[in-house]
Amino acid sequence: MSLAIDFGTSNTVIARWNPATQQPETINLPGLSANVLGQPPLIPSLVYVEDASRGEVIVGQAVRDRGLDLKSDPRYFHSFKRGIGAEIQGFLPELDGETVRFDRVGEWFLAQIVDKLQSVIPDVGESLVLTVPVDSFEAYRHWLSQVCQSLPVQQVRMLDEPTAAALGYGTQEADILLVVDFGGGTLDLSLVQVPKEIQAGKKPLGLILKWGEKSLGDSTKQRPKTARVLAKAGQNLGGSDLDNWIVDDFASSQGIQATPLTLRLAERLKIQLSLQTSASEVYFDDETLESYELELTRDRFEDILKQHQFFDRLDEAMTQTLQQGRRQGVEVSDIDAVLLVGGTVQIPAVQTWVEQYFDAAKIRRSKPFEAIAQGALQLLQGVEVKDFLYHSYGVRFWDRRQNCHNWHSIIRVGQAYPMSDPVELLLGASVENQPSIELIIGELGNQTQGIEVFFDGDRLVTRNLKSDRTSAKPLNDKDGARTIAQLMPLGYPGSDRIKVQFWVDAERFLRIRVEDLLSHQTLLDNQLVAQLS
Repeated sequence: MSLAIDFGTSNTVIARWNPATQQPETINLPGLSANVLGQPPLIPSLVYVEDASRGEVIVGQAVRDRGLDLKSDPRYFHSFKRGIGAEIQGFLPELDGETVRFDRVGEWFLAQIVDKLQSVIPDVGESLVLTVPVDSFEAYRHWLSQVCQSLPVQQVRMLDEPTAAALGYGTQEADILLVVDFGGGTLDLSLVQVPKEIQAGKKPLGLILKWGEKSLGDSTKQRPKTARVLAKAGQNLGGSDLDNWIVDDFASSQGIQATPLTLRLAERLKIQLSLQTSASEVYFDDETLESYELELTRDRFEDILKQHQFFDRLDEAMTQTLQQGRRQGVEVSDIDAVLLVGGTVQIPAVQTWVEQYFDAAKIRRSKPFEAIAQGALQLLQGVEVKDFLYHSYGVRFWDRRQNCHNWHSIIRVGQAYPMSDPVELLLGASVENQPSIELIIGELGNQTQGIEVFFDGDRLVTRNLKSDRTSAKPLNDKDGARTIAQLMPLGYPGSDRIKVQFWVDAERFLRIRVEDLLSHQTLLDNQLVAQLS
């Protein structure tokens, strides 16, 4: 049996492949999953910390059932996925003598899910696919794979969330699909070419992509069915931002304090406005004796969105995706279907925005919550995904003009993998009698990219930072990992000493080969550096 986990900012979905029906199905975990009429079993991505020192937590629907999401309590966490892997983390709460980081909260959350999953399904299976946002950095991907190592599975892979959704929607008549994945934390767009035999769900061919030492199938015997990613773009924007904007509007117009309770009420108002033109929520707190009566119209909500340049940011992501598609020879008219995924796509204003680009007949809305997890399972059923890198990668050097470290790009954004030709770099010693050469390799963002994650009272808030410098996240900046060459004889300045070759393999691993030009010895061969995003 195969499993897929779609760890979301607002909700988490787990799916498994049923070998009897040859179809995916969403798993219900009693006590953790919310059972809402008309919706699949979703696990709210919520954590309440009972004892940080012992890792005792309450997660999922149990947090809401006990009303722990309505109190101003530093032990309550939501939207914590957005803080995992963030370079800048502002104020973090201290609980039971420990500073609680977002990655630790995420570990507790997923550990509880894994424990419950194993109690419900003793034989978990052989393979697991984890889905990730398009714009996620290596730090987040590495964290996610490490957390799930406790599952007794032989193979673990990762797949971009919108690409997974394209495989999971089951749009049999379509070939080129545009996925608009708009959840609680991120907006991801992906243009994917999916052969019709994949969409039709024909008998799987066997495992294609591998991770680890064991394989579930012999991929050399049959030709794989291949889905090709043509374009993709991502933004740090989601439904939780909209909830905060609504609360801020109530704070400025009515003086209502921003608390977990008012944030929850704002979310309820937003959901109501997807079905009606006006919404109201009344709540009485029997502890503080405070009562809340909040009202919001759809017109006012859309005004709030415009004030925060919401649609401008959506246009930016769409333009970036469509431009990439045109470079691949795909025009807007060539797109067969547009698949809407995530809770935020149910907002009428978002659907109207999509209809500005595409005919309404092409837009699909039927699987906003399950498409990602169920589509990820296709990766384990004989479907190969041809993709490209969303970030550039480079090496760090000392910039004498700026008097600071900077980055030299070696593998650029958009590079398809596996790479057929490696990138070469020649390096020399910088001082006399140099015993070794170190190289720091980093994952590069763009010049305006940067996210700060912090608490504003009880709220977890993310802020996009503007900068004129390239942002980077080192991949090997730790003891024992920086050194790529031991020099014997010792190195001297004035000439090239080593040749370094970089390439990305089929499993998205960055690898290097290092040759000593003086001794003609191979110092490193096919050495793994990091799995890229």
